[in-house]
Amino acid sequence: MLAVVKQVHVIFALLSIAGFLLRGFWMMKNPLLLHLKLVKVLPHVVDTVLLLSAISLLVMYGWNPLDQSWIMAKIVALLLYIYLGTVALKRGKSKSVRNMAFVAAVVTFVYIYATAISHNPMPF
Repeated sequence: MLAVVKQVHVIFALLSIAGFLLRGFWMMKNPLLLHLKLVKVLPHVVDTVLLLSAISLLVMYGWNPLDQSWIMAKIVALLLYIYLGTVALKRGKSKSVRNMAFVAAVVTFVYIYATAISHNPMPF
């Protein structure tokens, strides 16, 4: 069961970043696509499954985020990623601000990924 939950987590993390990259591309080229109902709903479904699988993994492994610095680093980076993503896709006042937030969000995701793989809050 642990292997299945871990695989679900990895797949949904990839779906999450793929969806974010696609929405970022649309933000730059055709922002009207961001207003489609499916585009507004699907990321929440994907991210909910991702979050539930993360919580399940914490429980199954018996990890306490306060005792695991790499998990705490991922959580803090996740909050930053969410903030940057909202600036990139809707809250940024100008296209240049949205573009910078988009790039920063992708870099933050890379950090989250590297931290998850290495189990180290300083993966580079």
